[in-house]
Amino acid sequence: MADKIDHSLIKTDLYDAVNGEWLKTATIPGDHSTTGGFTDLSDSIEKTLMADFKDLLAGKLKPQNAEMGEFKKFYELVSNFDKREQDGSTPLKPYLDRIEALNSYQDLSDQLADWILTGLPTPFSLDIDSDMKGSHNYALFASGPRLFLPDKTYYDKDNQAAKQLMPVLEKMMAQLFKLAGFGDAKAQQIIEQATAFDKLIAPHVKSAEEGADYSKMYNPRTLDQIDNSTDQLDLKTAITSLVHGTPEKIIATEPAYFDALNDLLTADHFQMMKSWMLFKAVMGLSGYLTEEQRQASTIYSRAMSGRKEARSQAKSAYDLATGVFDQVVGDYYGRKYFGETAKQDVHDMVVKMVNVYKKRLANNTWLGKATREKAILKLDKLGIQVGYPDKIDALYSKFKVTPASDGGSVLSNLMTFTRIRNEDDFARWNQPVDQTRWEMSADTVNAYFHPFYNIIVFPAAILQAPFYSLKQSSSENFGGIGAVIAHEISHAFDNNGSLFDENGSLNNWWTEADNQHFHELAENMIKEFNGLPYAGQKVNGKLTVSENIADAGGLSCALEAAKGEPDVDLNAFFLNWAKIWRQKATPEREQLLLSIDVHAPSKLRANVQVQNLDDFFSTFDIQPGDKMYKAPADRVKIW
Repeated sequence: MADKIDHSLIKTDLYDAVNGEWLKTATIPGDHSTTGGFTDLSDSIEKTLMADFKDLLAGKLKPQNAEMGEFKKFYELVSNFDKREQDGSTPLKPYLDRIEALNSYQDLSDQLADWILTGLPTPFSLDIDSDMKGSHNYALFASGPRLFLPDKTYYDKDNQAAKQLMPVLEKMMAQLFKLAGFGDAKAQQIIEQATAFDKLIAPHVKSAEEGADYSKMYNPRTLDQIDNSTDQLDLKTAITSLVHGTPEKIIATEPAYFDALNDLLTADHFQMMKSWMLFKAVMGLSGYLTEEQRQASTIYSRAMSGRKEARSQAKSAYDLATGVFDQVVGDYYGRKYFGETAKQDVHDMVVKMVNVYKKRLANNTWLGKATREKAILKLDKLGIQVGYPDKIDALYSKFKVTPASDGGSVLSNLMTFTRIRNEDDFARWNQPVDQTRWEMSADTVNAYFHPFYNIIVFPAAILQAPFYSLKQSSSENFGGIGAVIAHEISHAFDNNGSLFDENGSLNNWWTEADNQHFHELAENMIKEFNGLPYAGQKVNGKLTVSENIADAGGLSCALEAAKGEPDVDLNAFFLNWAKIWRQKATPEREQLLLSIDVHAPSKLRANVQVQNLDDFFSTFDIQPGDKMYKAPADRVKIW
C-alpha cells in the first residue's frame, strides 16, 4: 500500500507530511524501543533468517561450510533452555570464584594477561586498531573502562535520569547476585562498593561529546609511561605477554584516566575494585544462564531504552547465536539474499557517487588548489566494501563448539570464543593492516566510514527499499541509498575524517587558510543544530556535528546525482529522504540518545538538512513565512 502523504503539510513540516499518517498507527513492539525504517528492515531480516535457521536445526537446510556447521551446534546449545535451567548458575561460578579469590592487587597482577584474555573485567581497556599516525600497521590502544551509567554526564549530582536509573540498576543487581548464590547482606555490600568505585572512575573518562572529537584521541605514551600509571599492577609484563612483543608506543585515547589510575588503584580501594569486578561479571554474564537470570539481566537496559519486555526465548537464542557467529551469518545472508549481481550494481552506484563527489570537489570555490588535490586523492584511494566479504574471516574457523553431551554450556563456549577472539585481536599488533577485513556483518542494516582505513562499507541488509529498489525511481533511490552512500563519503571530510589522509593516517593535509575556513563552516553546522528542542531536551550541536556535516554533504551530493538522471523528480527525491528517517521511539530512548548519540534525532535529520538546499524551496514553492523556510544567508553549505 502506498504511503499517504499530506502535501498541505510540506511547507510546515516535511517529516510530518511524509510520516504523519504512519506515526498515528505505528506501534512499538514490546521488546523494542523503536520502530520505523531501519528497525523494520532489521525485523524483516530477523524473521527471514529465523525461519531459515529453524530449517537448519531441523536438518532441512544443510550447512554450506564448516563455520555454518559450528554455528548450527551453537544455535542448538543456546536454544536448549531445559539444559540451561539444569545448569543454573554453575557455569558462572568458576569466574566469580576467580575474582573472589583475589586478596591483593598482586594476585591480579600475577595473572593479568590471562585475566584479560579470559575476558574478565579490568579497570582499564586494551584494544588493537590501525595506528592513527602510521595506518599500514596495527597499534595498541589503551582507554578507561565503561561506566555503569550511559555517560559520565549522568554522574553529575543534578542528573535526573541517573536518579531514576541507578536504583533500577541496584535492584536488578541485588536480584542477579541472589540468583548467583550470594546472600542479601553480601550482595548489598558488593553493590555499594562497586557503585562507589564506578563514581571514582567517572570524572577521569571522556563523555560522549569529548569522545566524538577524534583530534584528541591520539596521545602516544611509551610502555614505561603506561606501566608507571599504577604502582599496583605490572602492566608492562601483561602487555608484552599479550602482544608477544614490546610496543614502543601505546595510544592512550583517554590520557586523563591513566594520569588518575594511581590514585584509583590504592590499597584502600582494592575491595571496592574487586566488588566492581564482581558486579561487572554478574551483570555481563547472567543473561547466558537460566530464563529467570536472562530476563532479570535485561531490567536495567529496558529501563534505559523504554522497552516494555525482554526478548522472547526464541529471539534471544537467535540474537546470541547470530551475534557470536555474525560474519558467518552475514556470509549466508549476503550470498542467498543479495548475490553477486546486486553487489556489482551497488558497487557501481558507489563509484558513481564518488565521481560526483570528485566533480564537486574540483569545482569547490572555497578550497585552495593544494587542498582540493589532496581531497580528490583521498577519494581516489577510498576503499569500497559492498554487500558481504569475499570470504569468511579465518577467526571463525577456530570456533569449535563443545556440545552439552560433552559438558559444554552456553557460557563455557562463549568464554572459550571470547578468549580465541582476544588472542586473535592481540596477535594483530604490529602486523600489516588488513584492508579487506569487515567489522560489520552483511545482515546489519547500517553503513559506515572508517577514517583509520579510508574505507566505506555498505552491508547487504541496507540495500533494499525504502533505501534502494529496482522498483523505485532513480530520484527515490538517490534520496535513499544515494544520500546514505554520499553521507559515508562525506565522513572522509567531516570534522573528524578530515584529520586523516588518503592512507588513513592522522596527518594535516589542509592549508592553514582552508582549515580555518572549514572550521568556521563546521561551527555554522554546530550552531544550526545546537539547542534545538526535542523530546523535552535540547540537541547538542557539538556531539552531533560530524554526522550532521555528513548528512549535509551526502544529501547535496545525492541531489546533484539525481539531477543528472533523465527521469529526475526532485519531489520524489525529497519525499523519500524524509521517509528513510521514519521512526517512532520511546521517550526513554529519545532522551538517552540525546545524551550519548552522535546522530541528531531522525526527524531533525530529515527536516533541517533539506532547509540548507535551495532546490528544496523551489521544488515545493516554500516562501518566507512558511515554517520550513530558511533565509539563504542562514543555509549551511559545506560540501
